[in-house]
Amino acid sequence: MTLTAPLTIRGVTFPNRMVVSPMCQYSLREGLMGDWHLVHLGRFALGGFGAVVVEATGVTAEGRITYGCPGIWSEDHIPGLARVTGFLRGQGVVSGIQLAHAGRKASTLPPWRIGEGAEADGTMWQPVAPSALAHGPDAQVPRELTGDEVAGLPQVFAEAAERALRAGFDFVEIHGAHGYLLNQFLSPLANHRTDDWGGSRENRMRLPLAVIAAVRAVWPADRPLFLRLSAVDGVEGGVTLEDSIVFCQKAAALGVDVFDVSATGFAGAKVAPGPGMFLPFASAIRQATGKPVMAVGMMDDVALAADALAREKADLVAIGRGALDDPNWASHAALACGTTPRQAWTKQVGYALERRPVRSAT
Repeated sequence: MTLTAPLTIRGVTFPNRMVVSPMCQYSLREGLMGDWHLVHLGRFALGGFGAVVVEATGVTAEGRITYGCPGIWSEDHIPGLARVTGFLRGQGVVSGIQLAHAGRKASTLPPWRIGEGAEADGTMWQPVAPSALAHGPDAQVPRELTGDEVAGLPQVFAEAAERALRAGFDFVEIHGAHGYLLNQFLSPLANHRTDDWGGSRENRMRLPLAVIAAVRAVWPADRPLFLRLSAVDGVEGGVTLEDSIVFCQKAAALGVDVFDVSATGFAGAKVAPGPGMFLPFASAIRQATGKPVMAVGMMDDVALAADALAREKADLVAIGRGALDDPNWASHAALACGTTPRQAWTKQVGYALERRPVRSAT
């Protein structure tokens, strides 16, 4: 496998293995997508990536991380999302969207507003969670979801997936990582329930697996379903790699096609940061499930990304901050590997570069 090799999953062909990670922008109101995201996401399509994933998008209003996050809980959200997918499709790029519910990590401030005190231009709300346990000492105490509310969440995710289809996305990714709602149900650190949705590992997996089944039931058979998960919580008493392998095996049986393997999401995590820091987890899940995996976590070193594919540790690589720094990362990576980019540069840019005057040394 190489960075520029195509990959077909169900009926969707990714033109190369380089994917732009979902990256929160905290720049919307009422979840409605506008010009910022069209430009932000569109520039990666021009830079040679094979796929672009829209950031964590709230399946409910209360499920947004901040008041500035995108939403997909109503028909009103479809036109803005469709502008993005239309542009990506026009550039030959596969589009994905991350269906998310932040649970107890919802109703926070955009990072650059933290510490400013009362929020003047955003509406805050009480978050919900498996148990009435705050995410940290400075976080709100969430309201514990009732059993009926938990049982209704798979349908909520399914309806969001149907809207994603109408908006033109090629694949959806269920967000089950980083300490958000589905990760909260999976983890003993956040789930202290004593009903059918908590306690044993089987019970803690019940909601995430029900969400997967509900989304797969409405998502077309010719389009892929991704799942992002935290392979480990990295905290004593939390989710282990063994737990995640069992979970992923069950998820694969329900129709998950690709595992987007990250880690952590709870305070005190002990996973050392560094290039390729989550790659061993991705490789283990790939081996255990036989399913493609996407490697994420400081994968923006071209040699590291190429080696992960060549040694079959991963099937796709997700680039986040590296893409923000260089929207043409994918084209540069292809050239560095001695292969042909999907598009080296757009014809408009290429035309200008070919005629750039040579500056004399001074």
